[in-house]
Amino acid sequence: MNGLDLLYAIAGVVTAPVWSRKQRGGWSERFGHVEAMLNGTLTGDRPRVLVHAVSVGEVAALRTLVPVLAESADVIVSTTTDTGLARARELYAGVAEVVRYPLDFSGSVRRFLDVVRPDAVGLVELELWPNFLGVCAHRGIPVAVINGRLSERSHRRYARFRRVVGAMLFGRLEAAAVQDEAYADRFVDAGVPRERVRVTGTMKWDSVDTSAGAMEGEAGERARDLARAMGVDLGRPVIVAGSTGPGEEALVHAACPAGVQLVCAPRKPERFDEAAAAMAGCVRRSSGETRAGDRFLLDTIGELGLAYRFADLVVIGRSFGDLYGSDPIEAAAMGKAVVIGRRTSDFAAVVAALRADGAIVETDRGGLGGVLAGLMADGGERSAIGERARACVRARQGASARHAELLMGLVG
Repeated sequence: MNGLDLLYAIAGVVTAPVWSRKQRGGWSERFGHVEAMLNGTLTGDRPRVLVHAVSVGEVAALRTLVPVLAESADVIVSTTTDTGLARARELYAGVAEVVRYPLDFSGSVRRFLDVVRPDAVGLVELELWPNFLGVCAHRGIPVAVINGRLSERSHRRYARFRRVVGAMLFGRLEAAAVQDEAYADRFVDAGVPRERVRVTGTMKWDSVDTSAGAMEGEAGERARDLARAMGVDLGRPVIVAGSTGPGEEALVHAACPAGVQLVCAPRKPERFDEAAAAMAGCVRRSSGETRAGDRFLLDTIGELGLAYRFADLVVIGRSFGDLYGSDPIEAAAMGKAVVIGRRTSDFAAVVAALRADGAIVETDRGGLGGVLAGLMADGGERSAIGERARACVRARQGASARHAELLMGLVG
C-alpha cells in the first residue's frame, strides 16, 4: 500500500453514501481479478495492446480502431462502467478480449496488469490515474492517450496542481494523440512534452457509417423492428431527441410540432423515470408495451443509433441546459438534419466543423419550437442539411488509422 491507496480508501469511506446508491457489479473484477473475463484467445506470439474506454461513448469510438489493431496484435478492450462493458462485448466479440478496468489501488492495478500483460496501452480521450501510470512506467509499458481531449474546465482544474499533476500524470505519457490544436496546447500546458503531442483528429468521425440508405440492410431492419416494438408509425414524421439531460425532455415535448411523433433517449439511465414523468403517457421501450401514440421513451442502452435511422429530424441533448453538449456525429453521418443547443463546449470542435459546412442547426431554448416547426415543414431543407452533414463526416475520417500506427509504433 502506498500513500495514494490510503487516500483512495479514506475517500471511498467518506463518499460511500453517494456511490453506494448506484447498483454496481463486478467488484472482484474492479480489484484486478479479471482472469475469468478472458476467453483464452490471447496468443503468445503477437504483441498485445490494451485500449481503455471509460463508458459507452468511448467504447463506440473504437469501432474502426479495434479491427485495424487486431490485424497485427492481440487487442484487449477495458472499460469501467457496466453499460460500457455490455456494449464492448456486443461490438468486439470475436475480435478483442473485453475486461473491466481496475480501481486505481496499486494492488488492483498490479493484479490487472499481471493478467492482461500489455505491450502498450492506449487511453481513450484522457482517463489518467496515477497508480496505473506509475505501475506501467515501472514495468516499462508505454502509455499513450488517443483521441485525446482536455476540456477548458478540466484544464483549469489540473492547472491548480500543475507541478504535481505534470509529474504524476501527463509527464508519464509516451504520446498524446489529440483531436485538435486547442487540446494540444492544453496537454502541453498540463505537462506533456511538446514533441510527444500530435494532432490526429477524432476517431468518432470514423466510428460511424456514412453510406447512404440508413434504413437498408441489417441495421435498417433492426431499426424498423424497434419502431414496431414501440408503436412508432414510420408513415408519420418522427423527431428523435438523443442523449437528453435534465429538463430537456419537457422542453422538446413542448417544442415538438403538432402531429409529429417524438422519441426521447435520456443520456443517463438513472434519469429514465424522471424523463417518463416529463412526457406523461409516453410509451416506454423497457415496458415491452406496443401502442400507437405521439410520445416514446427509449429507456434502454445501445438502441439510440437505431432510432436515429428512422428519424426525420434529430435533436441533440445536454446542450440546452447547464451541461456541455453531446456528440452529434452519429446522426450527422446518417445524413440526418441535426438541431443542437448553444451549450456544446465538450464537442466544440465537432460542432464547429459541422457549422462551417452548413451541416447543423444551432438554437436556444426559446427558439427551439420555431426551428423544429420550420424544418419539419421543409423536407428539402432537412435533406440538404443532412447531405452536407454526411459529407462533412466523410471528409474528416482517418484518425483511427493514425492511432493504430501510433500504438503499434509503441510496441516496437
